[in-house]
Amino acid sequence: MCKSTDPKRALFAELAAVARALGHEHRVELLEHLAQGERSVEALARLTGLSMANASQHLQQLRRAGLLDARRDGKFVLYRLADDGIVQLMSVLRQTAERNIATVGALLARYFDGRDGLEPIGRADLVERAQAGLVTVIDVRPREEFDLGHVPGAVSVPLEELDARLAELDPATEIVAYCRGAYCLLAVEAVARLRAKGFSARRMEDGMPEWRAAGLPVAAG
Repeated sequence: MCKSTDPKRALFAELAAVARALGHEHRVELLEHLAQGERSVEALARLTGLSMANASQHLQQLRRAGLLDARRDGKFVLYRLADDGIVQLMSVLRQTAERNIATVGALLARYFDGRDGLEPIGRADLVERAQAGLVTVIDVRPREEFDLGHVPGAVSVPLEELDARLAELDPATEIVAYCRGAYCLLAVEAVARLRAKGFSARRMEDGMPEWRAAGLPVAAG
């Protein structure tokens, strides 16, 4: 806690504490997973490949900075984002980096643009086209994330099941895939596979956390 007698300096110190909490790639990755919904330390360690101790340490730093809340459920501690403003904060961070850091642009070109040459579909456009029955929306995240919250009307088709379930998809209707966020490769891979099989497919811009943060309807279960 800042001990400065200058109130503005004290406020800046608190803002700097939030910035420091974001200053590690593992903590940014943990925030992406928590943007999908509440999770235990054990689940987050498994998803990120971190040890339990390491994941717990990073989560505690994020919580001290006011970015996470936590509750105890039996022997488990469950973490969640403090509010949807954290998703907006991460979006601003991403957009700033894309505009101003050349390395970010190069990585995007290598891993995203090189595999998906079509412009992602925006949320407003997707809502309009889905309501008109012009697209089939698929959620390619793991089923447990789909159950925590998904785009209304979306079909759960986890990426690892996609090839086996192609017969369920109408080749005459455009397919829109979405996943965890703007940098999630699940939707990119799904679109690539679908196009290779002759389907018309695009990915949604951003992902489920941004959809929820925009105040759009969310279905669960």
